[in-house]
Amino acid sequence: MDFLSVADLGGEGLAEVLATAAAVKAEPGKAAGRLTGRKVGLFFEKPSTRTRVSCEVAAADVGAVPLVLKQDEVGLGKRESVADVARTLDRYLDVLCFRVFRHRDLVTVAEHAAAPVINLLSDLEHPCQALADLQTLAESRPLPGAVLAFLGDGNNVCHSLLLAGAMRGVSLRVASPPGFEPSDEVVARARALAAPGAEISIGHDPAEAVRGADAVYTDVWASMGQEAEAAERRRLFEPFRVDERLFALAGPQAIFLHCLPAHRGDEVTDGVADHERSRIFDQAENRMHAFKAILLHVAG
Repeated sequence: MDFLSVADLGGEGLAEVLATAAAVKAEPGKAAGRLTGRKVGLFFEKPSTRTRVSCEVAAADVGAVPLVLKQDEVGLGKRESVADVARTLDRYLDVLCFRVFRHRDLVTVAEHAAAPVINLLSDLEHPCQALADLQTLAESRPLPGAVLAFLGDGNNVCHSLLLAGAMRGVSLRVASPPGFEPSDEVVARARALAAPGAEISIGHDPAEAVRGADAVYTDVWASMGQEAEAAERRRLFEPFRVDERLFALAGPQAIFLHCLPAHRGDEVTDGVADHERSRIFDQAENRMHAFKAILLHVAG
């Protein structure tokens, strides 16, 4: 199966992958050698720290051979068509993992390759991140009935969180500046997939979103490719900064989440990023365990 959207797993598949991620974290030997001899291609059109290292280590830990490919070597859609790259890599590799700017390119790869295709990030979704996010939240409390507040840009991370959280019974409150809300289509899909009790609210008041929440999540205000908008975004997003005052409105045991890298002083203060209930580096670690789980699910 392909894993282009976190919704591709379905509710049962998502629960299974999260259970596997928790199991391989608790007992790393459970996954050792499960994919011995498989070859996993990791293509990066965009730079990465956590995604590259976590995926390489995860593939090696399950016995697979990771091969990293970069855009300056492949020239996806420039030196060679996306379809031809997909057809070629499909002859060499057992799993194709792509981190791209355009989700449409990921769809094209999946259309022209028989091997499973995994989305390592696109402009539409970041499904591997959502797996790690839910795994981290589940380490602090049961997922069904939890409330997660997401502040900032309704971007790819927000989209995957909406879908994954809804399927696992997590209520999502998104607060963004006007014009930066998540996609209406993604919101509608998340509501359609939502487990009983999971509610989704989209608004513009960060305090209202955070009040009483079990987790507070934010992301950078300007992602790669949006550098020219950084100054204007900083002005618009400043009221959504997660500082100690705002974080104090959340539940008494609330955790703080961030997919990293963090622009400290912009979307989050040092006091929150380094808070005793910050779980940002647990999230980073869980990217590795979650990727093992999704590899085993699509290729095991």
